[in-house]
This record gives sequence, C-alpha cells and structure tokens, in this order.
Amino acid sequence: MDVKIEEIGSLTRKITITLPVEAVRGQLDQAYAKLQKDSKMKGFRKGKVPRSVIVRSYQAQVQAEVGEKLVQDTYFDIIEKQDFDPVVHPEITEANFNDDGTFTYVAQVDVRPHFELGTYKGLEVERPDTSVGDAAIDFELAAMRRQMAALKSVEDREIAMDDVVVVDYQGYHKDRPMKHVKSEDLTVDIGSGRFDTEFEKKLVGMKKGEEAAHEVDFPATHPNPMLAGKKVTFKVAIKDVKERVLAELDDEFAKDVNEKFATLDDLKSSIRERLQKQKEATAEGDLNDRIMKKLLDNHQFDVPERLVRYEVEEMIKNTQQQLEKNGLSLEAAGINREDLAKNNRPMAVQRVTGDFILKKIAEVENIKVNDEDLDRTFKKIGDQYNMPVARVKEFFQNRDDLLPLMNEVLNEKILAFLKQETKLVEPAATAQEAGDAEQPSVEEAPAAAGDADSAEK
Repeated sequence: MDVKIEEIGSLTRKITITLPVEAVRGQLDQAYAKLQKDSKMKGFRKGKVPRSVIVRSYQAQVQAEVGEKLVQDTYFDIIEKQDFDPVVHPEITEANFNDDGTFTYVAQVDVRPHFELGTYKGLEVERPDTSVGDAAIDFELAAMRRQMAALKSVEDREIAMDDVVVVDYQGYHKDRPMKHVKSEDLTVDIGSGRFDTEFEKKLVGMKKGEEAAHEVDFPATHPNPMLAGKKVTFKVAIKDVKERVLAELDDEFAKDVNEKFATLDDLKSSIRERLQKQKEATAEGDLNDRIMKKLLDNHQFDVPERLVRYEVEEMIKNTQQQLEKNGLSLEAAGINREDLAKNNRPMAVQRVTGDFILKKIAEVENIKVNDEDLDRTFKKIGDQYNMPVARVKEFFQNRDDLLPLMNEVLNEKILAFLKQETKLVEPAATAQEAGDAEQPSVEEAPAAAGDADSAEK
C-alpha cells in the first residue's frame, strides 16, 4: 500500500492512497462471482453467464460498489497511523481502478488546529445589569399610553411622528416590482419601526391623498431577508391619517390598564417586577456571550474550512425554513444564496473557533459528560414538553441524534466551569448613566425589534 500526503492548506491534507493488486483483485472477483451466480441473461442458463459478459455488462456498477468498500475498509486504518487528527469525514475526490490492477483514491481532509490556550481563567467580565431604572418604567408607561390611545382621523395635515396611517405600497428593486413586497390598506404606526424605521420616516410630511416614491437602502443586517442588502423604491399612496389621543397618566389610567391596580404606583411596581424578571432571565445568556467574546479575543487561529461551510449551510437552512413558513423560497424572496453565505461567514467562523476553544478547555480541565448529566437533561426536556423521561430517551436512541445533544450538554458544563472562574466586575457608573440617558424614545424603541414579517404583507 502506498500513501502520499500533501499539505494543500494550513489545515487541509490531500491523501493519495494506492492499494496493491492483491488487495483489489479479491474484492472484484468476489463481486463478479456473485453476479455470475445470480444473473439471468438471454441465451445463458442461470449461473452460467461467462465472466467476460458479466464484466462488460456490470463493470461500472461493480467498480463503484467495490471502490466504495475498498475506501471504507482502508481509510480509517490509514488515518490512525498518521500524526494528524481529522475533524470531519473525508471528501473523496478521485477513485480509480488502474490498468495495472491497483486501486487509487484521493481523500481530502481537514485536520484539527493546534493552538495554545490563552487566558481562560480569571477573565474579567462585566456583570450583566439586571437593575431596572426609572427611565425604563417611564418608557413602558409611555408605550402603554400609545397602545391604549384613541385614534382620531385628521384632514389636511402633514403626517407626524406617532401618527397611524393607512397606505398602499409597492416595492421595486432595480426597477422591477417585488412580488412579495406590496400591500393594500396597510396600517403603519409612524415611529414604531414595525415596518421599517427609514420607511416610516419618509412618510412624515406627506398628507392624505398624496402619492410618492421613496427609496430605502436596507442594510445587509436587516432582519427581513427579502429586503436585507437591497435598495428598494417604494411607491406609496396615503389613504388615511390618524392621530393618537393620549390619556392622562394618573390612577384612572392604571385602572384602565387592569382593574387590579388601584393607583399609578401599583402599576409602576408591577412593571418594575416584570422587567426585573425579564432581565434576570436573560442575564445568564448575556454572561455566556461576554465570556465567549473574551475567549475569542484571546485566541486567534485558523479553523477548518469545511466546518465553516457546514455552519454557513446551517444558517442558510434556518433562513430557508423561516421563509418557508410564509410560503417563500430564497429565489422568490429575491435572496442571492452566495450573498447570504458571505454575510453569514463571519459568524460561522466565530462559532467554529469558539467550539474549538471550549473543547480544548474541556480536555485540559477533564470536563466530560456523564450519565447523570444526560439524565438531568432528559428530565429537563421532559418537564419542558410535559413528556415522560422514558419517552424523551427514545428520541435520542440514535447516535446521530444523541451526539449533538451531548455536545450541547458538554458546552453548558464548560461554560458553567468558566463562570465559576470568571471575575465579575460591576458596570461602570458612567456607563450605567449613559445607558439610562440613551433609553430610546417611544417613537424609536420598537425599531429594535425589526419586525421581519411586516414587509411581506
């Protein structure tokens, strides 16, 4: 057996393997003999078809089947003898039966990166802020006033922020109408950002009965994939303009929100409690993100390209699934697959890099997933879906289903370890004050939500 290894990238190896005649001939003879025994052909009795006829008729099929078996039977034994560690299954780029009776195949593999762990213990990470300031309460109250406000139609007045307007629109990209970017009698809450902040701003100053064309340049990060990265011209017709009549912020308002509130202070206390619970619920995820950012900052190394491509494909698949819920495909939504892959690549690289760092820490710290960890996870899933644990385990009997779950549990254990080793520092007072000062206005706040579905109506 002859094995040649070439480095065709920092983490990619090209392995050319040639198997000797004696290893190949037996497999071919066995395959042809089976076909010869079972074949029926006109002019020959069963089992009496000459081998030359069998070869002429079935050579391509036999070589494909035998070639695949030769690869499976030899590849992993060969790899075990090498000094590199493949991270994914090989990509077989060539497989040929040679004239001299040998068999050659080429395997391209990505190998695990070798890197030294940087600092991962004692990381100084800012503690997620779970406090609820008065500005946040005021913001919620203002949102409630807007939501509960009566709407009054107005005539002969320009549209202003906080108005509610009814419009017809058609979107055009490169002068072509976009099939799924249009609507009639759409209600737009100016300043909410539920459609798009820039689009809503361009309606300000128009009047009922007017028509206009407004161009909006959507960033690549826009949450609606049909609009992301596109320059869209909207032809808009204003059909109605309504203004909000806001209620006074007093005890009566609190009672209108819910009869259980006797005073405005009762309502404020309830809002504070709700926001506090929300911030505490997200604090753990925020802390994980901050730890991972620190780890990524402390480690720079190349990662296997095929793993990055896999992550990108998973992201594209998620986008496709979101679109399919609305009966769309990438093509129907006007999304270029190559552009989508390019935009998702930086995040994919971060994910792959982060996973290698976590697994290296697990190796050094001897962190492993045991049966108790899996049992707790099965119970947690069962509780979440109101399902018996035995039933949950049935879903993970298959190794292909269990391994991703084990990887998720392992990462959770590693992050739990890192949190114990992390030095939490309090947010700087100036940063907190700045955060309060930058609390978004009622008009701007919902824009952060980026309603990805509204432009599809």
